[in-house]
Amino acid sequence: MKSEAQISRIIEMAWEDRTPFEAIEKNYGLNEAQVIKLMRRELRLSSFKLWRKRVSGRKTKHVNLRSPAVSRGYCATQYKQR
Repeated sequence: MKSEAQISRIIEMAWEDRTPFEAIEKNYGLNEAQVIKLMRRELRLSSFKLWRKRVSGRKTKHVNLRSPAVSRGYCATQYKQR
């Protein structure tokens, strides 16, 4: 069972365009199907549908499909220092 903080981070990673499902699996042990199941359970239906539409077919969400030019799992401006 994952803590609320872990679930929150998994959801955040799932929404990020450049974070592949493989990174979630490596960090939290959930494969793509399990992430989809978690998202379905944790999000409102409208949010889940929006997320599925957003990530379906997105090459950056799968390591094997992404361009070799994409070498990081997050946007450079994602973790700005204040």
